[in-house]
Amino acid sequence: MTAVYLVTLGLLACGALATLYRAGRGPTMLDRAVALDVLTSLSMCAVGAFAVVSDDYSDLPILLVLSLLGFAGSVAVARYFSGGAR
Repeated sequence: MTAVYLVTLGLLACGALATLYRAGRGPTMLDRAVALDVLTSLSMCAVGAFAVVSDDYSDLPILLVLSLLGFAGSVAVARYFSGGAR
C-alpha cells in the first residue's frame, strides 16, 4: 500500500508544481484563478489519500472546508470578472 501512496503523492506533487508554474506564469488573471482552484482540488486529493492510508477519517472536515473555500473563491472570481458584483 505504501508504494501506491508514494506514487499518488508523487503524481499530486507533479500536478501541484505544474499548477504553481501556471499560477506564476499565467498571462491573465483568470489563468491564475483557475490554477489556484486546481491547487485547492489537488490539496483535497492529498488530504483524502492521507486519510485512506492512515485509516483515520478525522481529517474529513478539512475536506469540507477546502471544498467550500474553493467553491466560494470560484464564485467570487466569476462574479468579479463578469462585472456582476452588486
